[in-house]
Amino acid sequence: MDFSTDFFIRILAALILGFLLGLERELTNKYAGLRTHILVCLGACIFTIISVYGFPTFVDGDNVIISQATGIRDSGRVAAQIVSGIGFIGAGAVLRNGPMIIGLTTAATLWISAAIGMTCGVGMYDVAIMATVISVAVLTLIRVFERRFLPSSIKRAKRFKITVYCDETHVKTLQEYFSCAVDKVDEFASKRLIENPEKAKVTCRFELNQKKVMNDIYNKLTDICNPDSVNLQELND
Repeated sequence: MDFSTDFFIRILAALILGFLLGLERELTNKYAGLRTHILVCLGACIFTIISVYGFPTFVDGDNVIISQATGIRDSGRVAAQIVSGIGFIGAGAVLRNGPMIIGLTTAATLWISAAIGMTCGVGMYDVAIMATVISVAVLTLIRVFERRFLPSSIKRAKRFKITVYCDETHVKTLQEYFSCAVDKVDEFASKRLIENPEKAKVTCRFELNQKKVMNDIYNKLTDICNPDSVNLQELND
């Protein structure tokens, strides 16, 4: 096989497998989707190809391949930098909103996407395909398993306190919303602000099994009362 054709196949494999990983993230509306996963997989693949084939070498008397520039042949150095460097991109996918941390799974898929790209870069297509299939299966089937077979009773509820500053006229609406949106309301209180009686400070303590529901709550609060500010605190046991 022609050398350039071999490289083309490796890059194409990285593109396709990165697409499959990114597609799952895109369909579930995550922060890093198709383009990010494809580019990470492609970049890791190209860096690996450069690491293995891109530096001038010669064969000495003992048939040991050595770099003309440094006298040392270590194709793993660039690959090692990919492993550590992908952490910067993964960190960008992790978002903290008060006590909530979201995006860890997406960061992990970026990490495995880089690993698959590196595997394509060295021509280990069977390992790359197997890793992609397993990764997509974990992202999809495990979610289905959790929803269908894990009883909600084993999911440990988290306790939160949310403070909302809004117009006093929206207090009753907020009380009705929280009673329906969360698993259990422990306390709901409101008081008018002394400096502005038309505004109110609403405090609600509640329990929630799934942290990701908080995103829906934040979005709904904007629709209900367009709050001046919202503060969320996770309560320790």
